[in-house]
Amino acid sequence: MRATAMDGRGRTGGDVAHALGERVKELDCLYGIARLAERHPDSVDDILAGALRILPPAWQYPKEARARIVFRGRIRQSPGFARAKARQAAPVRVGGEAVGEVAVGYVKARPASFEGPFLREERALIDGVAEYLGVIAGRIEAGWAVAEANRLLTVEREALREANAALRVVLARIEEEKREMRRDIGAGVERVLLPILHAMELELPASKRAYVDLLRRNLLDVAAPFAGPLSAALPALTPAETAICTMIRGGLRTKEIARLRGTSPATINRHREHIRRKLGLANRPVNLVTHLQGMAAERPA
Repeated sequence: MRATAMDGRGRTGGDVAHALGERVKELDCLYGIARLAERHPDSVDDILAGALRILPPAWQYPKEARARIVFRGRIRQSPGFARAKARQAAPVRVGGEAVGEVAVGYVKARPASFEGPFLREERALIDGVAEYLGVIAGRIEAGWAVAEANRLLTVEREALREANAALRVVLARIEEEKREMRRDIGAGVERVLLPILHAMELELPASKRAYVDLLRRNLLDVAAPFAGPLSAALPALTPAETAICTMIRGGLRTKEIARLRGTSPATINRHREHIRRKLGLANRPVNLVTHLQGMAAERPA
């Protein structure tokens, strides 16, 4: 009989070849999972489904081997895994938390080895696969979290942009309402109160007219932020012309102004001519009422 060659550990050439073949299968398993991670960088489900197919062929008895992967409560397993008589398993951890396990079992009894029928190398392999799957799943879930955070940030940024746009509209409307209110208050002072003061001034004796003038000045000071006296914008006008401008801008006609001031319409018309000349409107087809009202509207609030 021919002697069988043996290595330094007392193993025959056939044993060495078998061991090398097992190690190749284990490496193929790990490389296969790595390729799954490259092929499905955003899908834990696809990677786990592929790993379930890759695991059984990597064990010593692939025809009897069945696999099961549990991840976050979802179970994926080879047909017939429930009949497995011997099993080995390793926990899958994500961020240090156990979220599932990888298990391999044989549906038929096999000879005893390091861990039941399983080799020492198979224990190392299943531990490595479980750890690798946990790392891959953790990376993908972290990417999902970042993507969701970015999505929420985009939604919040868009909501903030819309809120700012709405706020600008509201603020613009408030400013417009404030301008309208200023114009209304100023117009009310000039159209209602000042003509009454002019009329009172004409009815009072000369000794009392100083009070009316004082009241008029204080009223104009109070109303200045809203309308402002024409004398502030038109310093070239005399006090009488300023008062007449106020009445004209308030919509009073020449006869009404003349009656309130106790003078003739001809005198008021001469004042109107002087006012037009000082305003640069002489010989121009410009309505004095419209011009004065426009000057009031253009003054800053």
